[in-house]
Amino acid sequence: MAAADNAPNPTPNPSTPPPSSAPTPSSAPSPNRRKILVGLFAGAAVPVLAACSSGITSLEGSGTGGAGGGSSADGVTIGTANFTENQILGHLYAAVLEAAGVKTTVRPNLGTREILIPALKGGDIDLLPEYQGALLHYLDPKATETEEGDMQNALAAVLPAGLQILPYGKAEDSDAFAVTRKTAEKYGLRTLADLKKQNGKLVIGAAPEVKKRVVGVVGLKEVYGVEFKEFKSLDSSGPLVKGALRKGDVDVANLFTTDTDIAAEGWVVLGDPKNLIPGQHVVPLIADRKADSRVRKALARLGNVLTTEALTELNRLVDKDKKDPEDVATDWAAKHGLAKK
Repeated sequence: MAAADNAPNPTPNPSTPPPSSAPTPSSAPSPNRRKILVGLFAGAAVPVLAACSSGITSLEGSGTGGAGGGSSADGVTIGTANFTENQILGHLYAAVLEAAGVKTTVRPNLGTREILIPALKGGDIDLLPEYQGALLHYLDPKATETEEGDMQNALAAVLPAGLQILPYGKAEDSDAFAVTRKTAEKYGLRTLADLKKQNGKLVIGAAPEVKKRVVGVVGLKEVYGVEFKEFKSLDSSGPLVKGALRKGDVDVANLFTTDTDIAAEGWVVLGDPKNLIPGQHVVPLIADRKADSRVRKALARLGNVLTTEALTELNRLVDKDKKDPEDVATDWAAKHGLAKK
């Protein structure tokens, strides 16, 4: 996911500087960054676990990468990236936490990891819905782990001080590179490797940060030898990039696998034989200061119930049926016994 790296690479979204290294931990945000975050918030009303199928070994859920402890007594502020799915996840987190007696505030649509991670470390927000592979590549661009348990362990080793990941859930949303069926047939495209045969001819559309990310233009060149005619800065699996793909303004689009338009439009997701794109199970990223047992238990329950199929349907309700992300999230959580009706 382009959480954004994207979603995945939430990035996305789903923003500008390359993720060449993890941000340096700091105890408080700088004055300039705080001003930026205040502006964003004002405009945004709108030890290591053994892996199992869902990544959750107990409802107590000792997270990885942090010292544990903390207290949610004075509430938890949840931030989200600037794409639909991440906003839905933020409201799902809020619904289950509220049901557990934790007061929450959701700050949606704040931007990409280049904004969100410093905000989390600095105390402007406390909790983020993240994606394993995308987060790992943001913190360690040279990471090679692709299996869920391996990535969880790798994340624990590279997380900035003061942050931890909780057990990952069942739901997964990966980055995908898609073309129209017409384009696939015209150029004989079935996998990412086939793009190399059309070097210098094709236009790719994606969120701006994808141009400098491993799960993006950088990785496509390094792993598959692919070079594009042009990169068009659009959005993360959103209306801009999908509209451009429909009209033929771009030949290749960076989308998320939970995007219902892929099947509806008959678009072709290119295979990834060299495993450039890592697994992207949804995983909560939280500040140690808030990671108490109430928070851990509530998010563990959600992770055990929310599936990829359910998340895809929630995306459809917002993107296609134009429903409010908060309403969709709270209704779903209530129907599944995770929140109050």
